[in-house]
Amino acid sequence: MFRFANSFVLYFLFLLPVLFLMYLFLRREKKKDLEKFGDLPVISNLMPMVSPQRPVIKFVLLLVAFMALIFAIARPQFGTKVEKVKRKGVQIIIALDVSNSMMAQDIQPSRLERAKESISKLVDRFENDQIGLIVFAGDAYIQLPITTDYVSAKMFLSTINTKMVPRQGTAIGAAIDLASHSFNPNEELKKSIIVITDGENHEDDAVSAAKKAAGDGIIVHTIGIGSPQGSPIPLGDDNSKNYLKDKDGNVVITKLDENTLQQIAAAGNGSYIRASNTDMGLNTIFDQINRMQKKQLEGNIYSDYNEQYQSVLLMVMLFLFVEFFVLERKNKQFSKFDLFRVRKYK
Repeated sequence: MFRFANSFVLYFLFLLPVLFLMYLFLRREKKKDLEKFGDLPVISNLMPMVSPQRPVIKFVLLLVAFMALIFAIARPQFGTKVEKVKRKGVQIIIALDVSNSMMAQDIQPSRLERAKESISKLVDRFENDQIGLIVFAGDAYIQLPITTDYVSAKMFLSTINTKMVPRQGTAIGAAIDLASHSFNPNEELKKSIIVITDGENHEDDAVSAAKKAAGDGIIVHTIGIGSPQGSPIPLGDDNSKNYLKDKDGNVVITKLDENTLQQIAAAGNGSYIRASNTDMGLNTIFDQINRMQKKQLEGNIYSDYNEQYQSVLLMVMLFLFVEFFVLERKNKQFSKFDLFRVRKYK
């Protein structure tokens, strides 16, 4: 396996065309300066030792040496030692509702922020498990493909907000369908979907979607976030008393739809848990997932890499060495040597 240890250094390769264009510009300016003194053929005859080709050769050698130096600093490496590793784990995709109703504050500081905090703490418990993130409102989108990169998972999680999905609504079925198709088909790990939502204003047949996922061996859990009594939806992040209103001017109250979420969990062979200010329920569901039979997988990884930059540095030195001995002016001694000159003998 080949890689560059410092791959970011390769961006300096974009300097090569810039240097080349600068060189062409300087040559053209030099030519214009010479034309001020007279015709170039006449001037060339007056300077027989000046070579028009050698400066070009020297520049090309320097440019190639610079390119090779960039590759050397990027540290090319070849993987040489392959180890077989065994690991156990599950695949989990969390589908998080980002509709405006998730800004309600019956769960402090808000439904959405409390869910993000709990997901972040859950990721800290992962070891060999794989996680993916899906956001949904009126539509569903992949926020993070299935991965074991927990640092990236928490980074992507921190960027989630209610403005990510332009169409409002709560398309739970679309989120479950998207999650079902987002698992890695090459991994024979147990697969689970955790839907975090208030369950309100569902626009599709989420129960059928959960039943279909269960038929594919994917367990669907649901977490209801909010209160059945409901809460107004704040507008903006300034904690003002400005709330979302309907067309008649009445304040909209968003309520938790537990019945729907219970039906979805039952159809998906999973569990339903109602979140509270003290417990989101994610740890409880994760403990249930951990009790599932975990598939042990064996894979190959490269655990050792050999540095190859030394050979590239030798090339840099070679090009610089040749460039040093290429003179810009013609060599008098070499000019007398003509390999193809025909000698006349008497």
